[in-house]
Amino acid sequence: MPEFIPGMQLNEKYYWEAVRPILDSHFPRLAHSAGLLGSGSDVLGFDTHVSRDHQWGPRLVMFLPPEDFAATAKAVDQALRRHLPTTFYGYSTHFSDPDLEDGGTRVNQAIVQGPVNHLVDFYTVDSFWRRELGVSPFEEPDSADWLTFQEHPLLTLTTGKVFYDGLGLEAVRKRFAYYPHDVWLYLLASQWALISQEEAFVGRTSQVGDELGSRVIAARLVERIMRLCFLMEKRYAPYSKWFGTGFRQLNCFPRMGPLLENALKAADFSERDDWFSQAYTLAAELHNGLGITPPLETHTRTYSGWHSLRGGVENLDLDDPRNTRPFQVLFSGRFTDSIYAQIQDPILLSVLRAAGSVNQFLVESSDALQSVRFCRSLKDDILSSTEG
Repeated sequence: MPEFIPGMQLNEKYYWEAVRPILDSHFPRLAHSAGLLGSGSDVLGFDTHVSRDHQWGPRLVMFLPPEDFAATAKAVDQALRRHLPTTFYGYSTHFSDPDLEDGGTRVNQAIVQGPVNHLVDFYTVDSFWRRELGVSPFEEPDSADWLTFQEHPLLTLTTGKVFYDGLGLEAVRKRFAYYPHDVWLYLLASQWALISQEEAFVGRTSQVGDELGSRVIAARLVERIMRLCFLMEKRYAPYSKWFGTGFRQLNCFPRMGPLLENALKAADFSERDDWFSQAYTLAAELHNGLGITPPLETHTRTYSGWHSLRGGVENLDLDDPRNTRPFQVLFSGRFTDSIYAQIQDPILLSVLRAAGSVNQFLVESSDALQSVRFCRSLKDDILSSTEG
């Protein structure tokens, strides 16, 4: 097996050293863009030597003008089949036919001579965006559209790399670089709401002797805090396989990561409660650092203590008989309320409060969330949803 080369580096070389000379020779005036976008660990820079076992190797996406697309794509495809080298930097440029029993996966296959069954895919910019997000990149998405876009494709469309851009692909990518401001606020408010709904349950389950239940909810809250961190840093989050790897790249990871790891490793609730308390405080401090709401109190109180505070009791001692639920929480709904008050977009103010996007109310890695058609079909349901 050849020495591992990160896929992005390999494929940029592949375009300039193998593909582009063929285009210049046979189609010297061809308007096109080319790069590595869409699915694949190499698009995110997360590939390793293990990634080479499928859908990895010399490959790229080529974008062609919509005029005479089918004929042009066929001609370029045939030229590449005839003239590409059979290997590139030690890797075969020939791939198997799609394995329909494995999601259409293709793998490298060594051949002695061509034609090469290459892995250069042809699209128009419009057809590629419709494939990945179910929307034309040349029409302005409204706020409800943004709530139906899966986050992982948003990441892979705007990360990756464009090797050559003769069609204005980079300008299209910039339009999807991140959520519009009020959509971002709505998603932040919704994420805080998800935390608020279960932050007291880690303790309550333990209180009734359900240690397994406490650990399950703790793991779910860790994921929700991690996703909140992505939102606060305005970074699209990858799907579950690369979620933790992506989290390690966030600016807050050196401080937040150890707290969440320790919360998961905690031997019992008292230890778990302490780590979550520190994580909640840090999340609150990060929120205040955004400057999008008036500063909010950052330290935790017991769940009973927050309710007593609303009744005028500033500090509730742990041994106070009224402290029936002595688990440390942030009362995260305060953050939801404060952020929601900053939203001005009429569409977002008309839909169900803090319901969030498909990435928040559908199950991660489910067939539903992975279906572009299904997610886009929810737009009317989102628009028709109201409080009550």
